[in-house]
Amino acid sequence: MSSTLTTPSMGGDGSVDNSKRTWLIASSCAGAVGAGFVAVPFVSSFSPSERAKAAGAAVEVDISTLKPGEKVTVEWRGKPVWIVRRTPEQLAALKGLAPQLADPDSKRNPDTYTPTYARNEARSIKPEVFVAVGICTHLGCSPSDKFAAGPQPSLPDDWQGGFFCPCHGSTFDMAGRVYKNKPAPDNLEVPPHMYLSDNRLIIGEDKKA
Repeated sequence: MSSTLTTPSMGGDGSVDNSKRTWLIASSCAGAVGAGFVAVPFVSSFSPSERAKAAGAAVEVDISTLKPGEKVTVEWRGKPVWIVRRTPEQLAALKGLAPQLADPDSKRNPDTYTPTYARNEARSIKPEVFVAVGICTHLGCSPSDKFAAGPQPSLPDDWQGGFFCPCHGSTFDMAGRVYKNKPAPDNLEVPPHMYLSDNRLIIGEDKKA
C-alpha cells in the first residue's frame, strides 16, 4: 500500500510556515506508521507508541492466527523480533543437528543470548513457538528465512530449514543455533518474553516465565 503526501505551498521567501511544517511532519510520520502496519501483521491495539518503543517498552502480540510454518515480525527496542510457529517436522529435525552446530546447548554467552527458560533444544518456552531477535550475531545483518528443507543455493544439500545470512554466509537452524565454521560467533538472541495467555505473548518482559 502506498500513500501520497501533498507538500504544502511555500511562502514568498521559499520557507514553510510553522503550522504547515508541523502538518508536514505529522503527515510523514503517519504515512510511515501506516506502512509499517501493512508489513507487520500484529494487532494494532497492542502496538506501543513510537516513544514507548524508543524507551524499550514491552510489546504485546496476538499469535492466534499464526499458522505452522509461518513467521511474524514485530519491533522491540528498534530491533526486529521474529515469532515462528514451527511445524512438527521442523521440531523433529532439531534433534539430529547437534554435531553440526557451534553451540547446540546455548552455553556460550547465555546471559546475553539465551534466557534460562530457553536453554533447551527448541530454545523456547513452548516448543512450537520460537521467538528471536532477527539480527545476525556477526555484524548485525538480518538473516533471511530458509524454512524449506533440502538442497538450495548457498546451503548444504542436507539443509533442514532455518535462517541464512546472505551478507557473510552464516547459517542458523530453526532454533536460531549457529552452524559450525560460520562467521557468526553466537546463536541468535532470544529476547525476554512470556505468555499472557495461550495466544498472547509479551516481548520485553519475563517476570512470570
